Amino acid sequence: MDSEPDPYSSFIPILIFAATGYEIGLGFFAIILLLICSALISGSEVAFFSLNANDINDLEQENTLNASRILSLKEDPNRLLATILISNNFINIALIIISYLVFAKLIPQAVTVTWSDGIYAAISVRISPVLIEGLINTIGITFLLVLFGEVIPKVYASRNYMRMVHVTSLPLALLNTVLFPLSSMLMASTSFIEERVLKRGAGTSKSDLDKAIELTVGSDQVNNREINILKGILKFQDVSVTQIMKSRMDIVAIDKEFTFDALLPIFKESGYSRFPVYEDDLDKIIGILYAKDFIGLHDNGKKYDWTGHVKDNVIFVPESKNIYDLLKDFQMKHIHMAVIVDEFGGSSGLVTLEDIMEEVIGEIQDEFDVEEEITYTKLDDYNYIFEGKALLNDVSRIIGLPTTTFDEYSGESDSLAGLILEVLGYIPRNNQIISAGPFRFKIMSANFRRIEEVRVTLPRTN
Repeated sequence: MDSEPDPYSSFIPILIFAATGYEIGLGFFAIILLLICSALISGSEVAFFSLNANDINDLEQENTLNASRILSLKEDPNRLLATILISNNFINIALIIISYLVFAKLIPQAVTVTWSDGIYAAISVRISPVLIEGLINTIGITFLLVLFGEVIPKVYASRNYMRMVHVTSLPLALLNTVLFPLSSMLMASTSFIEERVLKRGAGTSKSDLDKAIELTVGSDQVNNREINILKGILKFQDVSVTQIMKSRMDIVAIDKEFTFDALLPIFKESGYSRFPVYEDDLDKIIGILYAKDFIGLHDNGKKYDWTGHVKDNVIFVPESKNIYDLLKDFQMKHIHMAVIVDEFGGSSGLVTLEDIMEEVIGEIQDEFDVEEEITYTKLDDYNYIFEGKALLNDVSRIIGLPTTTFDEYSGESDSLAGLILEVLGYIPRNNQIISAGPFRFKIMSANFRRIEEVRVTLPRTN
């Protein structure tokens, strides 16, 4: 007896097609949703890290829950970035998996087999249907991710970053909480790698960086000033105040007991605008006198009490202080001059804001400066005559050597005379020759108190 056909069998292909169509539609919906999430996350990265100080101030003034949430996220930028990166990776992985499943449903394997056979027939190269399917899926999803998940949202966020941070602050705050363990692990591993890299790179010397600057910027005459500025910035935190200060013997100071008439010649001859004022001797500096305060007072007689114009905003700093920290003090206290004191509290020198700036941008000439502040004579390419008080940094710069050239011989000294005293231990006599490594120093002029002039002879290169 013939079996009767199943009346429901004709509906099975329809049900299968309906189920497949539903899965494909659901898959496309998931892809679109994930692309939107990827766009928001990528845009939030640009938006949050585009906030400047003015934007932060505006958010603080808003005093709203959303503004507080944004400020809270911004307080820990490393964790925020870790959360954004982890979220974006999860979204991208989900997007790739779902797109692969949708592609498998959308294009049956028989189609990719046909394409594989067609390629083999055309170029005699057998490409696996699975590989073809993977390539098409990879190219398609990469295009969608780059265009809609990266480029477009980041361009939009860069132009509308305030709107973007307000839109994404709530989801990012939730993700920041949910992904806290993972972001903590990522931050810890990043810190560990950074520490290892920094330890390995610790051997890089200043001279290596100097050479790198020259190779990067160029060595032509046009860029020499730029090279010197970059080198000045590089060594800025390593320069102590004693390396740039005007020594005690070269300070132009005013005794508190000077008459008013005695001040005017000092103003005219020195060309300075600020003068330390002392009582009894230089170890007891009581303030600073500004030349501008005397404009219009030249008709006053010698009995005029000028001490009322002395400002007490003088600061005293130790010899160990570096010029970077001193510059911050100048900025904070709105002053331009500091007195350098030794370990016993005596005045050993003077540093001005101009001295600090010259370490970066080079010599600053004004109408009162002589053409060459550093007095020296070049005899030939290997012989120079300098004043004993010349700073080693200036000597190195003039003879064309790195500023660290004399560090191993100079000890704690910063001047040429100080280097010689470090080597000898006493004040040398005239015409005495001293050697320090490959360098020779001949005393051209000296007295029982100081070394006046020194001839520096450089080693001859082969």
